[in-house]
Amino acid sequence: MSEPLEFTGERYTPECLREIRYEHVHRYVFARGLVAGRRVLDAACGEGYGSALLAETASRLVGVDVSPQAVAHASERYRAPNLEFRQADCLALPFPDDEFDCVVSFETLEHLENHEQLMAEFKRVLRPGGFLLISTPDKAIYTDQQGNRNEFHVAELYRDEFDALLERHFAVHRLWGQKLLFQSAIWSLQPAPGVVLHQESGASVSTSPSPEHEAVYLLALCADDAACLPNVPHGLSLFDDAQQSVYEHYYHEIRKNMAAGGLLQEKEREISKLKAALAQALPRPSWWRRLLGKG
Repeated sequence: MSEPLEFTGERYTPECLREIRYEHVHRYVFARGLVAGRRVLDAACGEGYGSALLAETASRLVGVDVSPQAVAHASERYRAPNLEFRQADCLALPFPDDEFDCVVSFETLEHLENHEQLMAEFKRVLRPGGFLLISTPDKAIYTDQQGNRNEFHVAELYRDEFDALLERHFAVHRLWGQKLLFQSAIWSLQPAPGVVLHQESGASVSTSPSPEHEAVYLLALCADDAACLPNVPHGLSLFDDAQQSVYEHYYHEIRKNMAAGGLLQEKEREISKLKAALAQALPRPSWWRRLLGKG
């Protein structure tokens, strides 16, 4: 296996953990069932982990990225008969018209200024009846509310701007929202319709009708007759508070730890400089001269 790509903040790598992994991998897991049996273009595939996930169900998967380094890495690390990687600019895709059944492009839009050309290229390479699955941060939340300042983002969009862009190029579209949530979950321990959960373990992702975690608490509805039991129409119930207090506490601790780590590094650099200056300023004792053979 090839060496991991360096994480610079511009593209995700699978060696990243916790929340950033949840966000990035979940998008591809969400897409995996939608692209089954189809010819798929993963536009701006980056390190290639997502293309490899989609290739598990797609009939053909082509991942493209503008970075030759990323494409070389992906080609070496992820290999399958139906998977290939090519170096290409998403604004000038090297494919004929109507080449793909679907185009997947996650977190690409905000890195480019020419959104109209990007959408036109996606539309061009899609066959009639094909579809685009695309994601981008909502500027109102990601930047304005949460205070993120991503140096690699050149043109973020607000939701209404994103809607308008999609409407100019496609007759219909549906929106989903994604957010990392810290919630209390209550779920049926018997199979329940309408619930799909994905869980990553090692190199595989499993899909199940209920969480595969061990339950900490058990709740039971009891009666002498099944007809007396109230109907619970859902298999999964999630609860949080409007202030998202658990997440806010977690995020506060992360910011505090990051600030402390930066301060510690700064102090260590200052100590190193002081030690070096002190070593230069102090006279050498006699034993030091003898050690050097000069006394």
